[in-house]
Amino acid sequence: MGQTVKNKKYKSASTTSRSKRRNRNRGGFHFFRFLSRIPAWGIWLGAILVAFAYAFFFYYFFVDPYSFRWKAIYGKPQYPEGYNIRGIDISHYQDQINWQKLRNASINNDPVRFIIIKATEGISLMDDNFNENFYQARANDFIRGAYHFYVPGLDTDRQARFYLHQVHLEPGDFPPILDVEKIGNETPQQLRKNVLRWLTIVEKHYGVKPILYTSYKFKTQYLNEEVFNQYPYWIAHYYVNELRYKGAWAIWQHTDCGEVDGIRGKVDLNIFNGSEAELYQFTIQEEDDDFLDPAAEEADPS
Repeated sequence: MGQTVKNKKYKSASTTSRSKRRNRNRGGFHFFRFLSRIPAWGIWLGAILVAFAYAFFFYYFFVDPYSFRWKAIYGKPQYPEGYNIRGIDISHYQDQINWQKLRNASINNDPVRFIIIKATEGISLMDDNFNENFYQARANDFIRGAYHFYVPGLDTDRQARFYLHQVHLEPGDFPPILDVEKIGNETPQQLRKNVLRWLTIVEKHYGVKPILYTSYKFKTQYLNEEVFNQYPYWIAHYYVNELRYKGAWAIWQHTDCGEVDGIRGKVDLNIFNGSEAELYQFTIQEEDDDFLDPAAEEADPS
């Protein structure tokens, strides 16, 4: 009696399984019957629409946001018209530089007038080539600048003091520069507060307004408040004929794939928004040479 019940259960389960398979097969059969009723032109039209949707999706999410990278690989840098005061910015990524060649180099038939050099990052990282590059830039008659790469989440006062301890600007140099590219784990409000804090500390030390470097997109997203407009802007915006930012700006980094004699590989190219006389006026002047001892910055500057 018990054996018979088990067999019935087994048969019932087996029948159910076969029934499910048949239903699945019927589903596929019905799908193909549905396709067979669609005219050939309808299938072709559907395939074209699917291909178009895929191409649009791929371009929108993978090509357009990084189009400047594709242009950097397959294209040539553009040289914005109407500007002839040109410069570059460098770091250890440019490795060893042939300064003799660089001294006589030109960009789009214009001489290289200024060089901006990475100095510090965060609270302890100094660029490996900073001291050499900073010295050679002055020795080879370039206007030079030095920037700090801001690291969100690290103590702002320590970042400012670290820059002041490592960088000793002189009259004829560009004002101090803060490079802000990332928001990290900070909120937009925290980022703006900390960036303003760094600028305030360094301005008090040197007695000049620091330059604020950022990209066009980052500027409009996070640093578009009126309080930052008191600082000269150095804006990165690649592969466009004109800078879309409509406010005042001092320097435009217009490409990251430039080529200059004396430097192996690619280098960032920049233009200054002004004349040669305005370029020299933009630098730290002799009357501004009332700098504090960096150790004095240990006190709260506010």
